[in-house]
Amino acid sequence: MSVTTGVHHIGLAVSNLEESAEFFTKLLGWEEVKRREDYPAIFVKDDALMITLWKTQADEPTKFDRKMNVGLHHLALRVKSKEVLFQILDVLKANNIEIEFEPTFIREGPSMHMMCYDPSGIRIEFHYSE
Repeated sequence: MSVTTGVHHIGLAVSNLEESAEFFTKLLGWEEVKRREDYPAIFVKDDALMITLWKTQADEPTKFDRKMNVGLHHLALRVKSKEVLFQILDVLKANNIEIEFEPTFIREGPSMHMMCYDPSGIRIEFHYSE
């Protein structure tokens, strides 16, 4: 029997704090919950999840290599419909967000997903399933 009940929040270390926060708030429609100037950090949330974006202190932070490092491989966010998945693709393209791959079927479908990078280089997956 599990002693936990789900995710309270996810903390991500980011190199571009404001840009990463805008990725979630301006592009995805999330809400900014609060800021901590002393760390610094920005907290953002959608209807189900809160993410804490913590500013790294390094002048030139080391980018995560999903094949070489232990850590967050990617963050997978559920979307409500296939149409929303393609709307997100359009928003990402219009804002010059790096896209690893556009919407594609998972195995034979009907589930679909796509992968992009937030402004700090964190891999973000958008996942739709019927």
